[in-house]
Amino acid sequence: MKIATWNVNSINIRLDQLLDWLDRTQIDVACLQETKCVDENFPYQPIFDAGYHTTFFGQKSYNGVAILSKHDIEDVQKGFDDDDDESPKRLIAATIKGVRIVNTYIPNGTELWSDKFTFKLDWLQRLRKFFDDTCRPEGDVLLCGDFNVAPDELDVWSVPHWEGKLHFSKPERAAMHHVKQWGFTDLFRKLNGDAQEFSWWNYREGAWQRNRGLRIDHIWTSASLSEKCTACWIDRSTRELERPSDHAPVIAEFVI
Repeated sequence: MKIATWNVNSINIRLDQLLDWLDRTQIDVACLQETKCVDENFPYQPIFDAGYHTTFFGQKSYNGVAILSKHDIEDVQKGFDDDDDESPKRLIAATIKGVRIVNTYIPNGTELWSDKFTFKLDWLQRLRKFFDDTCRPEGDVLLCGDFNVAPDELDVWSVPHWEGKLHFSKPERAAMHHVKQWGFTDLFRKLNGDAQEFSWWNYREGAWQRNRGLRIDHIWTSASLSEKCTACWIDRSTRELERPSDHAPVIAEFVI
């Protein structure tokens, strides 16, 4: 069973790329972020025609998350329990083949100690509480998405360049580590050791061509599910396309 996460940076702009990628990779479950469309504009039919059930939580501008699955989607939750209608659409959870999948688009934060930065830190605290309240560490649980945080030094192309900056600041990394302490394993790091690979490259400054990126897209799982994972990799092929998303998908394969 293949489960993937991909910030598509507008699902309607990149629908053809998405459909081609799904056909080529035969992903079982695709968790998408930054869909940038309200629910009524979600391209449900072409995705259904490609063989996928969908559940989505849409919003214009920079938010929106979705789960696509070849298998039945059950027990869907959209957002945190205490969210209201004005809350950003950044979390969607569902159970697929017994795995509780939580797909997140963690806030960016704009700049250190701005209102949006403190919102990001608070959102991560709420995410940890979400797992404390709704999931069991001994179960099969998967957290994925665009975390907007590079947790470790290997996850940035240059530590001196990124030290103390957004995505790699100590408060963000500490907040992300607190989420991880719930009982998660970083699958890419577990299976690839000290490999320095990235999942996001800025559109500017030739970042992609110079491989100056960050690993901010992740698949983390509970201990029991990590034991069922046989591979985890970053699919750089989509970043080479014309008008690509600035993110590449992360894929994990499981024996389930």
